[in-house]
Amino acid sequence: MSSKPSKSAARNERRSVKTRSRNDDPLLRLVKDTDAVRREPVRARNELVKPLNDAQRAYDAAMKSSDIVFGIGPAGTGKTWLSIMRAAEALKAKTIAKIVLTRPAVEAGETLGFLPGELDEKFDPYIRPLRDALEEAFGSTHLEYLLKTGTIEARPLAYLRGSTIKDAWLIADEMQNATVAQFKMLLSRVGEGAKFIINGDPDQIDLKDGSGLYDAVKRLHKIDEVEVITFQRSDIVRSGLCQKVIEAYESPSDFRYNADNDERNTEGVKRFINAGGQS
Repeated sequence: MSSKPSKSAARNERRSVKTRSRNDDPLLRLVKDTDAVRREPVRARNELVKPLNDAQRAYDAAMKSSDIVFGIGPAGTGKTWLSIMRAAEALKAKTIAKIVLTRPAVEAGETLGFLPGELDEKFDPYIRPLRDALEEAFGSTHLEYLLKTGTIEARPLAYLRGSTIKDAWLIADEMQNATVAQFKMLLSRVGEGAKFIINGDPDQIDLKDGSGLYDAVKRLHKIDEVEVITFQRSDIVRSGLCQKVIEAYESPSDFRYNADNDERNTEGVKRFINAGGQS
C-alpha cells in the first residue's frame, strides 16, 4: 500500500510545476532573449573623436582649458557623449587616475530608497546613458574591470558628501534636477587635479521647488577656471527627428523674458548665459 504524499511535498511539487510553466512562457523567453542580446559585448571604438559643430568645438576647448565646465542645452546635443569620450582619453593617457559619474536621482518622483536591490542596482537606471557611452569608449569587458577596481565610479549625487575629488574627471549629468544646496555640496568637492563637467537642460527640470543650475552659473561664471557653454536646438546631433521633437515641445511662450528675473524660471538660465553672464 503506497503512502500518501505529505502536504509539504505536494506543495513543493505545485511550485515546481508553476516554475516550469513560467519558464516555458513565450513572452518570458522573449524577454530573456532580448536581455541576452542587450548584453552582447561592445567593442571599444577606434575612430578619432571630433566635435561636430561650433557648440561642440567650444565645449571641447572648454574641457581642455577649464577646471569646471557647464554644458547647458537641449537633449541630443552630444554634451554627455563628448564629455565621456574626453574623460576616457584622459584616463587612457594616465593624466587622471579616476572617472566619477554622478547625477541627482529624482526622475518620476522616485527615490533610491524605494527602488529594489543594492545601491549599485538602484542607481544603474540613472547612470545607464553614461554607461552606454563608456562602453563605446572602453569596450564592455574593460569597462567591467574599471568599474570593479573603482577606476570608474558611479555614485548618486547625495553620496558624494564628505568626499574630495582629485586627479579625476567628475561628470555630473542631468544637473537641472539638482538643488542649490546640492550644487554647493558638489562643487565644493573639487580637489587638486580635478575637472568637473556639469551638464544640464533647463527645459527638463523635474524639481518642484526649482533648479540650482541657474544659481550655480550666476555665482561661478566670473571665476577664471570656470566656463559656461550653451547649446541651442540647432546644435542637436542625435537625429533630425530628435530636433523636430524638441522644437515641437518648445512653444514661443517658453522663451519669454521674465521681468522679475525669477531664478526658478528656466528662461533665466538661457537669457543669462546667452548674454554672456552679465548681471
